[in-house]
Amino acid sequence: MNAQAPALRDPRLNRPEPFTPPLGDGGFFQRDRSIHPPAHAPGYKSSVLRSPRQALLSLENSVSEITGPVFGHNDLGPLDNDLIRNYAKDGDPIGERIIVHGRVLDETGRGVANTLVEFWQANAGGRYRHKKDTYLAPIDPNFGGCGRALTDETGYYYFRTVKPGPYPWRNYVNSWRPAHIHFSVFGSGFAQRLITQMYFEGDPLIPVCPILTTIPDKDALDRLVAPLDLNASSPFDSLAYRFDIVLRGQRSTYFENRTEGN
Repeated sequence: MNAQAPALRDPRLNRPEPFTPPLGDGGFFQRDRSIHPPAHAPGYKSSVLRSPRQALLSLENSVSEITGPVFGHNDLGPLDNDLIRNYAKDGDPIGERIIVHGRVLDETGRGVANTLVEFWQANAGGRYRHKKDTYLAPIDPNFGGCGRALTDETGYYYFRTVKPGPYPWRNYVNSWRPAHIHFSVFGSGFAQRLITQMYFEGDPLIPVCPILTTIPDKDALDRLVAPLDLNASSPFDSLAYRFDIVLRGQRSTYFENRTEGN
């Protein structure tokens, strides 16, 4: 049995500079669809059958879509943002321990406070805890692969996990997904709803991934890649990666293979 993992601490405690939210205006900007990949991308085979064939409709947002949903701290458990401990049965999960942290921002650069950030991933071997995942990598009995956190008043979030492994998928004969973590962000209203993926700096599979090569804008692709952040790392414990998420606007984080939402 492994020794119990130390409690997760705020990565900002390791950083010399303060975190202060920039000023900005309210309201939602029009979506910039030019940074998103085409819905129909033959190189990414799944898009051929599920891409829309009709022109998209633009609908006016209702009050409920602009103002909700709202989440409170009482909705989260004490280990929800610690994937190393929240599913552990008889020891720590196998893999490289990492911290992921960043800020959720609106289109003006202002932090989005008290928004729910959910995340899920494969284990260190590249396998999800899901009945339809039949990859030969073993299931880790001490790793569930999902968690959630609420941003603070500046839009800041963080969680601890193990670095996910790459895995093969049936796009072409030898297609592999880069290591990645899925994110779901609610924002301050349904109009900001975002589902996306985070990748890791320096991964050689990023340039050859059939999904990522559909993104026409290099800056948009770069915003999906989290750089290593040694200032926020925990010495002799966990490396850290910084992943800021921008909702709506021209600098928005790429929306994961969908036509609705952010």
